[in-house]
Amino acid sequence: MNFWLLLLVEIVVILVVMLVGALVTIYAELKISAHMQSRIGPYYAGGKWGWAQPAADGLKFMQKEDLVPAAADHTVFRLAPYIVIMSALAVWVVIPFGPDLVVRDLDLGVFFVLAVSSLSTLGVLMAGWASANKYSLMGGLRAAAQLIAYELPLLLAVVAVVVQAGTMSLNGIVAAQAQPWFTVGGIEISAPFLIKGQIIGFVIFMVAAVAELSRIPFDMPIAESELTMGYLTEYSGIRFTMFFLGEYASMVAISAIAATMYLGGYWIPGVPESALNAVGPFVLLAKVAFLVFLLIWFRWTWPRLREDQLQDLAWRWLIPLGLLNIVLAGIFKVVL
Repeated sequence: MNFWLLLLVEIVVILVVMLVGALVTIYAELKISAHMQSRIGPYYAGGKWGWAQPAADGLKFMQKEDLVPAAADHTVFRLAPYIVIMSALAVWVVIPFGPDLVVRDLDLGVFFVLAVSSLSTLGVLMAGWASANKYSLMGGLRAAAQLIAYELPLLLAVVAVVVQAGTMSLNGIVAAQAQPWFTVGGIEISAPFLIKGQIIGFVIFMVAAVAELSRIPFDMPIAESELTMGYLTEYSGIRFTMFFLGEYASMVAISAIAATMYLGGYWIPGVPESALNAVGPFVLLAKVAFLVFLLIWFRWTWPRLREDQLQDLAWRWLIPLGLLNIVLAGIFKVVL
């Protein structure tokens, strides 16, 4: 009974973290994008700061009619948004908030994260195929091509971290970064900073993560000017809201993965290990907030790529660079 009660508490905590993180990220994007474009942003719902705008948008969409096209595959059409949400939810199972604050510290935690994070694109492909709409189908096919292209550099970036840490457990990777962080460490030795620091892998991971999220400049599966709303064209009401929440929940989840593998996760210099269970969650959330800010900044800075440019960046640049990064990490690990 205690096991099932603990499991229920863990699920509730993960749901709260995911939903609150998604709502805060939506609000942050509204305000940050407004500031970057010299606009006010939301200021009606929630008073001067407009803090209730995400909740107001959610209530608005919940009141809209949930329509399903007559020619659509009804089962797959309805299931697709749940796949996207579950992908973002499952990632948090192995994210450590402290040495002992993790739902499941899997020995193959990295493999689990890569597997479940790819399910969101499967949900997008399901939505595009089941909608019985040419724009939706084109968006789904673009999403599949984008997944194939950018899953490889993302995987290669993670492999270099695993090589350097010597483990696939996310808790073990955090412990390996204690002396020092993978991104900023290694200045005291003769090896080049980029090898020891894994800064190459960090850049590859973040660029590939933006493509996995299908956000500007990699938003080809949606591309409003070309495909109306792509795979979302036929969705309305609560199911559209689930896709919308899934995108921002995935942003937070991807940022948590990057913070864990490249920025030391819950670890921070000067804090004894005995205090990390109390301080760790706040440290990790601060790093996640910083990376979410980078993702928002990235979106509102770059224009959309063409499809050929998107594929060219992955196959001609990121994948060779990821392979080179693995070689350099191996040389550092074995020789130096």
